[in-house]
Amino acid sequence: MMYRRKLVASLGAAPIAPLAARAQATAEWSPSRPVRIVVPFAAGGSTDVTARLIGEALAERLGQPVVVDNRPGAAGNIASEHVARGTADGHTLIMGTTTTHATNAALYRNLPFDVRRDFMAVSLVAFTPNLLVVHPAVAANSVTELVALAKANPGKLNYGSAGPGSTQHLSAALLAQRAGIEMTHVPYRGGAPAAADLVAGRIQLVFNAVIEVLPQVRAGQLRALGVTTRNRATQLPEVPAIGETIPNFEFAAWVGLFAPAGTPAPAVARLGREVQAALRTPQLRDRIVELGSEPVGSSPEEFAAFHAAELPKIAELVRISGATVE
Repeated sequence: MMYRRKLVASLGAAPIAPLAARAQATAEWSPSRPVRIVVPFAAGGSTDVTARLIGEALAERLGQPVVVDNRPGAAGNIASEHVARGTADGHTLIMGTTTTHATNAALYRNLPFDVRRDFMAVSLVAFTPNLLVVHPAVAANSVTELVALAKANPGKLNYGSAGPGSTQHLSAALLAQRAGIEMTHVPYRGGAPAAADLVAGRIQLVFNAVIEVLPQVRAGQLRALGVTTRNRATQLPEVPAIGETIPNFEFAAWVGLFAPAGTPAPAVARLGREVQAALRTPQLRDRIVELGSEPVGSSPEEFAAFHAAELPKIAELVRISGATVE
């Protein structure tokens, strides 16, 4: 798997005493009561559904119920602060995302927590590509044609997003920067209303999660031009990756489990191993793919290294996008 190989290759030198090794030196940790996965968004969204799938798999492996606790609000910051201040004993986790554990650190100046200091990485769960879709009236059948159209009409192509700093906004800003084009950002309160206005022809293009616009693409209401990840999406293998046309273009949103800082190493190691094992099962992998994501499953050390590398990358994308929360 490309992302898996890339993740492992990016780690560099491993810690002298990794968490898994330290855990083996002591009695293996097991939860003594139900484990709680806090989700920073409302029930029913892709992050929530992913958390529930992981929770079901973990419950079987840990021998304790796993409860999903939805705490939406403030772009995920309410949930993040709650977990950062929570009891660090292995029984509380958060399903963090690119937004909650990378973008917000660059977007908000005075967060009451620090994603570097106040959390411990457990396991990277999945990557989620965004799909570039346009209204059928747009005279572009490829990324190359869209770029040419944008260059001939600076600022006249309107793209929607779920709001400033959202993965949709950052994907479009990266395209504009890499392709040298100018487009107009139209922020919405969520990806669904942006997609609805795109179908209605009020805007020209949107970057959105594959699963959220796939029905409209298959119905001919929208035209898919490219995916943001390095590899093509499983659900639309005929749609090229944007990077096949635009050099150095790659953007992958992600979700992963974090624990509060100070969580015992044996607990983090056990949880990480169980997530990895669960994501190796065909049943869970297939369900994650159905959600439009690419399952990963990593060790705590791998996820920590990945997260550390993501923070400056996302901060640069926020700068390029000009996103603010003022």
